Amino acid sequence: MTTFKQKTHTYYLQLVQDRIDVFRDMISALTEDSKNDAKGSAGDKHETALSMMHIEQEKLNHKLSEVLAQKAILDKMDPLKVTETIALGSLVKANSIYLYLSVALPKIAIEGVNVIALSPQSPLGSKLMGNPIGFTFEINGTHYCIESIE
Repeated sequence: MTTFKQKTHTYYLQLVQDRIDVFRDMISALTEDSKNDAKGSAGDKHETALSMMHIEQEKLNHKLSEVLAQKAILDKMDPLKVTETIALGSLVKANSIYLYLSVALPKIAIEGVNVIALSPQSPLGSKLMGNPIGFTFEINGTHYCIESIE
């Protein structure tokens, strides 16, 4: 049987893989466009268009490398591992909110339950790291209490 944490991990892996595919498709389309443009154009307008395509391609490559780095982190995580204290890969319930210590990604809903993925380097993530169930703390005026760790 798949655990809630495994479902969360799988969903985020798929989300990141989908982003990778989109960026690769966009880069491929730009490459194809620049090849086609190179065949039939001449002059300053042609050079400007090629330059703009190249700049856009560099931006997409940068975004792609960021998403690949996120995927590498997710790939290293073991969704079956459960620890006594919060670590990378922990699914934490605090104040009835589920927090997935992984990489900063959008909020998702699994089985009608919202999950927020956050980086251990974020202010909230860094407060959580290394702490056990029952730990309480305050951040930005909000009091948190760790209810469970998966």
